[in-house]
Amino acid sequence: MSLEDQLAKIREAGAARMPEEVRATMGKATQDLRDSGIMDSVIKIGDTLPAFALQDSGGAEVGSQALLQKGNLVVTVFRGHW
Repeated sequence: MSLEDQLAKIREAGAARMPEEVRATMGKATQDLRDSGIMDSVIKIGDTLPAFALQDSGGAEVGSQALLQKGNLVVTVFRGHW
């Protein structure tokens, strides 16, 4: 199964669990953000980011430049549990 198929399945399952009113509110909020033009300034696949440093799971600071010396770097954002 392709990633797109997997994501579609997740979306469908989420929609089935969510009341229509909630889905409508979330959909409107998403569309309002898109209509605001915010998507013109967000980071996109392939963009070059400025150097940064974050803490690893042990609390040690890890810099992007040090990681890039080892090879390509993939950054993901986890928004947490809701």
